[in-house]
Amino acid sequence: MAPDRDHDSLRTLEPLVDAVQEGVEAVGWALSGLQKTTSHQFEGRWEGEQTRSAYLFFHKPGGWESVALDVYLDETSRGLKGNLALVLDGPDLRDARDLVPVMEALGRAATECLPDGYRTPVSVRFRMHDAGVDPCEAPSEIRIKVQIPVAAVRAGTSAVSALASTTIRCFEDLLDHPGIQSYVSVR
Repeated sequence: MAPDRDHDSLRTLEPLVDAVQEGVEAVGWALSGLQKTTSHQFEGRWEGEQTRSAYLFFHKPGGWESVALDVYLDETSRGLKGNLALVLDGPDLRDARDLVPVMEALGRAATECLPDGYRTPVSVRFRMHDAGVDPCEAPSEIRIKVQIPVAAVRAGTSAVSALASTTIRCFEDLLDHPGIQSYVSVR
């Protein structure tokens, strides 16, 4: 007898990858790339451990050029974990010199649009393409994440797929939020 997908908890990386991919593709996003890695030779607290990770990259066909979805999934001896991240091209440093209002607006938009009860880290990273360029021209990358709760992984494939679909729909709503549109052009 085949296991019941709704009640079969996920135990390894590959079924978790499949569940997330199924949920993201169900709402119209396409896989752009997939990378798997195995890490070992840890020191200290992780000595003797081995982890397997997967990075999934998605785009919206016919959609936004400056928007992507990145998914990070990890299998360790302590179990499976991961997150889904909305990745946006953000403002140049010249346009965002005071980062407090930027972070406040992004945080408020994420709080208003993303599902309650999940950890939702927000980050803005600036990068100069060369050490000799004007720092004011350094573009930024905005990442807004939803961490996949252990309870969803334990609930199984259907729960993770549903969480992925719901999260992506919320990310799409977030793209229309004035707090996001003040800092990025997504259309």
